[in-house]
Amino acid sequence: MKNLKYFFCLLALVSAFATAVSAAPGRWRTATSQELRKLIPTRAPVVKENIETEFRTASGVTDGKGKSIAGVVMITAGYSAEGKYSHFFVTQVSLKLGDLTLQPGEYVFGYQRANNDTIHISFFKASSGDSVGDIDAHVNRKRNLVTSLLITPPVSGKGTIQVGRFIFEYKVSD
Repeated sequence: MKNLKYFFCLLALVSAFATAVSAAPGRWRTATSQELRKLIPTRAPVVKENIETEFRTASGVTDGKGKSIAGVVMITAGYSAEGKYSHFFVTQVSLKLGDLTLQPGEYVFGYQRANNDTIHISFFKASSGDSVGDIDAHVNRKRNLVTSLLITPPVSGKGTIQVGRFIFEYKVSD
């Protein structure tokens, strides 16, 4: 009888803990390859073209509860996007990039070097090619890592996106 009481007490504690954990806000983490494959198309729909993506360059994060942010390099040679866009980007949450706000959706972006320490990144709606806005990314002086694209999980709502050796911060608005 005594063991049965302990069992039910333990069961109540485990239930309470499980309820508290499931009610807690999602902790963002790096998306797995399988999760990225669900977000990143093999051919990105850009205006009236379907541009091949380079999946090995894909990067993304997820809250584990259905919300993700991801991107990938597009192979634009021979497409009208060549020289204008270089990356496909999808967000399922609102993002704040400096003064620029991205609503959930699909985007493309390209960049131009402003000087040795800065690139100017321009975002466009993937479906229409309409300009959304611009931001500046600066050389990442904390790490020497150079990567096609690296999206870090937000901590306390803030994360970073690195393109090459340039980096900028984003904030999750949702």
